[in-house]
Amino acid sequence: MYKKLLKLTTLSVASLVLFSACDEQSVATTNIEKAKLGEKLFSDKTLSKNKTMACATCHSLDNAMVDARAKIPNHTYNVNTGGSLGDDNVSIGDRNAPMAAYAFEAPDFHFDNGEKIYVGGFFLDGRAHTLKDQAKGPFLNPLEMNMPNDSAVIARVKDNADYISELKKLYGDDIFENDFKAYDAVADAIATFEQSSTFKTFDSKFDRLSDGDYELTSLEEQGKKLFEGKAMCVACHPIDGYHPLMTDFTYDNLGVPINKELRALNGVKNIDKGLGKEVNDASLDGAFKVSSLRNIAVTSPYMHNGVFKDLKTVVHFYNTRDIEGINPETKEIWDRPEVPQTINDVELGDLGLSNQEEDAIVAFMKTFTDKKFEHLIK
Repeated sequence: MYKKLLKLTTLSVASLVLFSACDEQSVATTNIEKAKLGEKLFSDKTLSKNKTMACATCHSLDNAMVDARAKIPNHTYNVNTGGSLGDDNVSIGDRNAPMAAYAFEAPDFHFDNGEKIYVGGFFLDGRAHTLKDQAKGPFLNPLEMNMPNDSAVIARVKDNADYISELKKLYGDDIFENDFKAYDAVADAIATFEQSSTFKTFDSKFDRLSDGDYELTSLEEQGKKLFEGKAMCVACHPIDGYHPLMTDFTYDNLGVPINKELRALNGVKNIDKGLGKEVNDASLDGAFKVSSLRNIAVTSPYMHNGVFKDLKTVVHFYNTRDIEGINPETKEIWDRPEVPQTINDVELGDLGLSNQEEDAIVAFMKTFTDKKFEHLIK
């Protein structure tokens, strides 16, 4: 009897292991299919009001997943001023399109009770708490894809027979019985694509260094030491561990000045309060999400509003903001911060770096570039 029970138990365990393996394989297959659908949706311009814009318009898969439009035909707008031109070919946003690569690694937006700070989330002000929430935003933003509501997006989705069959297969035959549910599925597919290998190669020179397949030049090595030491970059952009994301996912007011060139184009007059507005806390006005430095050398312009065009300018700003340093792009002293009352005056502003040391830090940060985008480095 004991042997019989033991045999049955062994068979039961074996069956459970088999079922578990099959279940994991099924989930993996489903996720691959969702990612393929998400890729189509990500690049589909017909899902914007005038059918001129897709997610990939501002997050080009061939250009480090930022807005790579150098100039729009018949329009004075130039993407190098920051912001992005909307689907109506008139509206221009007030913020710099962030890099979409590696974005999925951010934790959901939350308040860390231990550190007493906000962490994670999506968009530069954290207004989308999850990656799926973020995927829903651009469709309905009047300055972006400009669709009036989720039902209008789903109506466009239904114009594509392939979308209908794929969404039913992946999310159930009843997926279109409710537009909210269908819209959630569309966002889920896009978010699944954004978690795929397309968005996370981890094959930069920095990664190859960790794998023993790359050796830093003397200038890059100097930059690494400065990055970890005198320049204090690692305070917000940690590089320890295997395949680091180079951000601590927190929020900070760096004292960034108004992007006058962008404001001249979009006519915005209001102060951009960032996180402070989202959480209704004036002490956080002007704070924006600490971005990942991956691909930083090929994702200009820089800062939340795209006010700086060159990476060296950013490093020089961090180094000399508080000592009347000269902006190399304007040849004038740094403009005053848009939100001066809450700026970080501890970890930047007067770092005492020489010009050569700034160059070394830039050289080191260039090693953060994914292999497929290295040709974009200037």
